[in-house]
Amino acid sequence: MIDITNQGHVECAILNGIATIEFGHPLSNSLPGKILRKLAAEITQQGNNSEVNIILLKSSGDRAFCAGASFDELLSIDDKETGNVFFQGFAEVINACRKCPKLIIGRVQGKAVGGGVGLASAVDYCLATKFAAIKLSELAVGIGPFVVGPAVERKIGLSAMSSLAINATEWRSADWAFSKGLYTDVFDSVEELDNEINRLANQLNKSNPEAMRLLKKVFWEGTEHWDDLLMERAAMSGELVLSDFSKKSISKFKKK
Repeated sequence: MIDITNQGHVECAILNGIATIEFGHPLSNSLPGKILRKLAAEITQQGNNSEVNIILLKSSGDRAFCAGASFDELLSIDDKETGNVFFQGFAEVINACRKCPKLIIGRVQGKAVGGGVGLASAVDYCLATKFAAIKLSELAVGIGPFVVGPAVERKIGLSAMSSLAINATEWRSADWAFSKGLYTDVFDSVEELDNEINRLANQLNKSNPEAMRLLKKVFWEGTEHWDDLLMERAAMSGELVLSDFSKKSISKFKKK
């Protein structure tokens, strides 16, 4: 049997001060723990790289942006410590984005689920195509969007976040996400999306790095306690994923 949790990649390319960090996985760019750890480390590394002014976060392919947590890995979790470590991976990526002194542009070319919505919420400026519908499906598999919740709430507000979390099986359109502030703009095609990203990244690349660093610090004021908060939330999910209810729900969801 192929171990899906060990597949996937995180790659970084730097060109003229712009670092493009790409993650990918054969199962709709889902996020096993291995990918989460690499992603957090790469964001942190490029944030501290003096040759980088701007970071672009994207996923591979032209379909789904990110399917969220790896169902295979969720089903393999059989003790609280393992569960905590897995969900801490999402906390580490969000906190890496939060602490990164460089502005991060997000490129969402397709659907985003669960942790994928968390990633879109954790970047500083997110652009998408009209195909980038979103869904927080965690409650539907017996857990809850506890770790990504603070990032999503910060970006779109408690009311919109709670509606996503409660109605966990319904897709919300890219236009809905735009209207709530998750996406800054929505484009009809990937080509238009990439043209705008290139324009913006090159514009920002000419801006004062210190001004951008201070601006980002202002954007994230009030989140200084997230190191502890997100780890506490990870523990909630790590315990819930062990329940028979969650195991059965995840198995059923995976077969769809």
